[in-house]
Amino acid sequence: MAIFAEHFVEQVILNRETVPSFENYPFHLDAVRTLDSLLFNPKVTFFVGENGSGKSTLLEAIAVKYGFNAEGGSKNFNFSNRASHSVLHQHLTLSRGIRRPKTSYFLRAESFFNVATEIENLDREGMGPPIIDSYGGQSLHEQSHGESFLSLVMHRFGPEGLYILDEPEAALSPSRLLALLVRIHDLTQQNCQFIIATHSPILMAYPEATIYSLGEDGAQVTTLEDTTHWSLTASFMRNPQAILDELFEE
Repeated sequence: MAIFAEHFVEQVILNRETVPSFENYPFHLDAVRTLDSLLFNPKVTFFVGENGSGKSTLLEAIAVKYGFNAEGGSKNFNFSNRASHSVLHQHLTLSRGIRRPKTSYFLRAESFFNVATEIENLDREGMGPPIIDSYGGQSLHEQSHGESFLSLVMHRFGPEGLYILDEPEAALSPSRLLALLVRIHDLTQQNCQFIIATHSPILMAYPEATIYSLGEDGAQVTTLEDTTHWSLTASFMRNPQAILDELFEE
C-alpha cells in the first residue's frame, strides 16, 4: 500500500474581516455564515447538508480559489457559458501542502454537459492531440450522463491528483456509485485527495473520511450514522410503507 504524503490542500480559511455583509448572498448561507476555517482530510473530505445550505457554493469557491474554471474541468479550461459563481472565493485563503498534484479536476454535475461540449469544440479546432482520448476516446455526448461521469473518473483521473467533485452521484445508479467508491479507493492509494459535496449515504460511507455537516450551526464534523441522509434513508429502507403512510396522511 502506498504511504500517503502531505495534503495538496490542508485548510480553507474565510477572511471574515473582508466580508462586506453576512446578510447577503453568499455570506448568509449556513456553510459560510459561521465559517472560520476547515481542515481537510488527506484522502477524502465530504460536505453534506440540506439543499440551500451552501455546500456546493463553498465547494465551488474552493475550486475557483485553487485555479479551476467555475463550470468545471481541468485547470486549463477557461470557457464560460454563464458567469454565475459567487464572489466567495475572493474572501478565502487556501493553505496548500508542500507537494503539488500531478493532475487535478473539478467535476460539477450540473455543468458537465458544458465541459463535454467544450472538449468537442477544442478537438474540432485541432490545436493538439485529441482531448477526448484522455476521457476514454468516445464522445461524452454519445454516452449516458452516468457513463460519461464514469469515463471521466476511470480514464481522466490519475495518481497524485486533486479532485473536487460536486454531487457526483447525480447521474449514477447505486451500482455505479459502488464502482465510483472503488475508483476513489484505488486513487487514494495512489496519493490522491478528494473533496466532495454529496447527498449520497453510499459515498459518505467511504472509510476514514472526514464528513462536515453544514447547517445552522455551521460546519460540524460528524459520522455517517449521525447524518440526516443516513438516518432518513435507513428508516425508509427498514419500513417504506410506514414512512409513506405517514407522509401521505400529512
